[in-house]
Amino acid sequence: MGPMSSKTDPPLKLMFRCPRELEGLLPPPIPASAGLPDWLKTMPADAVSTFSGAPEDTVKRCPPFIDAMTEGFLIPLICDVTVKDGQFSWDFEFPPGGSVRFARSPIGVHEPAQVAGSPLFDPDRFLIKFHNLWTIEAPEGYEVLFTHPVNRFDLPFVTLSGLVDCDRYRDGWINFPAQWRDPGFEGVLPRGTPVAQGFPVKRARWTMEQAPFSDDDVRATHALMGEIRRDRGVYRKRFRL
Repeated sequence: MGPMSSKTDPPLKLMFRCPRELEGLLPPPIPASAGLPDWLKTMPADAVSTFSGAPEDTVKRCPPFIDAMTEGFLIPLICDVTVKDGQFSWDFEFPPGGSVRFARSPIGVHEPAQVAGSPLFDPDRFLIKFHNLWTIEAPEGYEVLFTHPVNRFDLPFVTLSGLVDCDRYRDGWINFPAQWRDPGFEGVLPRGTPVAQGFPVKRARWTMEQAPFSDDDVRATHALMGEIRRDRGVYRKRFRL
């Protein structure tokens, strides 16, 4: 897996397609920057430290925290899904299928046996599967890392991660298994709730090396850590693209 493309490079295009009969009915994938949760928008930018009593920046001012949430794209839940007494229900009329068969529900299940031997296994609980009715085509040489929407600990499920060669596998469905982590949840998951976040990644070969700090490394790290202590905005000003 190689590095993500730089924000200064010419834009690359991801292509999302859906069956004709679903056009205008499905919520579309969106840039992750357009799907930030309300709690991030309303949380304070600083708060009083419980240890020192001094004001401290919250994660709202942490560029890596925010950049991870705004990078890539979000796949939305097809329609409102009601959760009650451990049951899922929805009121969405899927139109008759045409020449392409597609899932007739927003959510399916995985047999527990499919994760037997893993920490996900629970004989009394199915894994759910979010159906995605958009095919995804990435540019040549790019794959897509799909994972749980970053830092979305407020969601009552955890989507499993997977890496898909979307430059080659571009005509089939990509669905998203997830573990329902809140058995006490009752309510409605709204249409458009992000169920997965995708990160296009350039395919590349890697090697790895390890080495102790040289004298130059020591000087550079010492100088940078000193700057960061004096100015909390060093990363944002000097290193963030």
